[in-house]
Amino acid sequence: MSEEERTPDGRYIVVDGRRWRATDPSLPDELATELRHALMSARRAVGAARRTGDEDAERTARDAVHDAKVALGERGHPWWEPPDPDADRARAEATERTLTRHRS
Repeated sequence: MSEEERTPDGRYIVVDGRRWRATDPSLPDELATELRHALMSARRAVGAARRTGDEDAERTARDAVHDAKVALGERGHPWWEPPDPDADRARAEATERTLTRHRS
């Protein structure tokens, strides 16, 4: 996989001219890798649910995508801003849900 283009501040990656929030660089590599695997599994589940028209499964899969992105720091409170206890708790809970789903 080639190195993605990043903004000068490192907070965003640029894909086809569009900025997307980058993964929190402070995450340990092993954890970030597992969270990315969980994210990709959840994205595949969204596609499968859409193909079968299963709205409940799609909602569940989309929730899993959201949790994985929050856990990676790609959604929610920006990782480069000062810590916020409520946001930190929400991110920890999203991480726990993501890893629990992925490991079961």
